[in-house]
Amino acid sequence: MPDAPARPGQRSGRRRALARTAFALAVLLQLVVLYAPRAPSTGGVPGVDKAVHLAVFGLAAWTGLRAGVPGRLLLPLLLAHAVVSEVLQHLVLPDRSGDPLDAVADAAGVLLGAGLAVLAGRRASRRLARRGRTAGGTLAR
Repeated sequence: MPDAPARPGQRSGRRRALARTAFALAVLLQLVVLYAPRAPSTGGVPGVDKAVHLAVFGLAAWTGLRAGVPGRLLLPLLLAHAVVSEVLQHLVLPDRSGDPLDAVADAAGVLLGAGLAVLAGRRASRRLARRGRTAGGTLAR
């Protein structure tokens, strides 16, 4: 016998759990990339390092906001981490060096991820409104 379809509250709970898991994985990836004892080889491709920095910070910002972490808390923490991670790479990790341009790429990633999260949220709100539903999942009358 097939399972009964999920109620709207159950679906949103699953989505919230999935969003939080995605955020946790994004943060874990960011920490591995930033604090691995040695930076992985980029094969001599120019700009790959900056693209990786942009991507890991953008992913952390996007997934964090989508998981419901308040932007007023998340975004300043990510921006501070951009600077702190470069200082720590320079001072603590012997085979790594801090690069101010990496911090700039990190900050650009935070802004890009936050912008994409805002756009995705607006798109979801419009889609919900078109379906004639309120944020609570009940039919509008």
